[in-house]
Amino acid sequence: MGRVAEPAGVSVRTLHHYDGIGLVRPSARTAAGYRAYSAGDVERLREVLAYRRLGFGLREVAELVGDPSTDAVAHLRRLRGLLLERRDRAAAMAAAVDRELEARAKGLNVTPEERFEMLGARLYDAIGGAYTATRRTDPRIAAQIRDALGEAQTVLNVGAGTGSYEPTGRDVTAVEPSAVMRGQRPAGSAPCVAAAAENLPFGDRSFDAAMAVSTVHHWRDPMAGLREMRRVARRVVVLTFDTDEPGWQDRFWLTRDYLPEFADVLAEFPSLARMADAVGARTEPVPVPWDCADGLFEAYWRRPGAYLEDHVRRAMSVWTRVGPQAEQRAVRSLGDDLDSGRWAERNSHLADHDTADLGLRLLIA
Repeated sequence: MGRVAEPAGVSVRTLHHYDGIGLVRPSARTAAGYRAYSAGDVERLREVLAYRRLGFGLREVAELVGDPSTDAVAHLRRLRGLLLERRDRAAAMAAAVDRELEARAKGLNVTPEERFEMLGARLYDAIGGAYTATRRTDPRIAAQIRDALGEAQTVLNVGAGTGSYEPTGRDVTAVEPSAVMRGQRPAGSAPCVAAAAENLPFGDRSFDAAMAVSTVHHWRDPMAGLREMRRVARRVVVLTFDTDEPGWQDRFWLTRDYLPEFADVLAEFPSLARMADAVGARTEPVPVPWDCADGLFEAYWRRPGAYLEDHVRRAMSVWTRVGPQAEQRAVRSLGDDLDSGRWAERNSHLADHDTADLGLRLLIA
């Protein structure tokens, strides 16, 4: 046990405890009666320690490592997803700290809510907590996605969030790296795996189809995630955004007139053509209805006053990405233009349209 304990960084007493509770039991005994760990035992110990160091309790660890459907590679992919989630949480907390430092340097008051955000207590509430209130499935967009899925019976939903657009009547498996998002999934929704798009813990061609809805721009490596979807599924359906068209920022009055920083958010986002090539996909426009039920960034193109509502903006990652200064300036300018009538003068033609093409595209492969 000493030869195993030292490189693992644990005490012999810990190994005795794991043996006693059945968490990591050595497979054999030597002639002298010493516990003998096989390569498989050492691998299981490594998995146990990795989950423990990520904060899981012993009961949770026992369930994770005891899952008969998960092999060593799947555990590594799951661990990587958890580590990426922790990294993203730390980055978001650092951004919250930066915002408070900036506010204090300017002599601005910092509210109790903002102080708790710095500690992370409200951090993911601010980013994703409004999803269940405003990010609902729009039936017209859902119908287009359903048609694109065709006859697929087993469907993987990558970056599933709270479960919007998961088709009914099919065998759905969800993948979502954020614990906050997973916690908001309604009772009875599809089983959800904690993993990242870039490392899907499934075998080749495990699903009839893989879908991803308004999530690719959140991935650390969009191209790797798309290739993973192509690997695990026979069909791929992705709702994403087109930045190929020259002057694409001007398609939407909000980015054209009030939030030019939106272009910086997508500056390194792969082109639509490149993403389509990665999975061998054709593209299809997704019009946004004027009364879109899904509170995505473009949803309120004919209802501009909605962008003045904080709870509406909180369910849109764009505002977090551009930062508080750009957000406050955009909201203030839009509010002024709505009050003065300037917005209506510029955009009166929108009242004649029931849908708008604002760059949303389906990739179908």
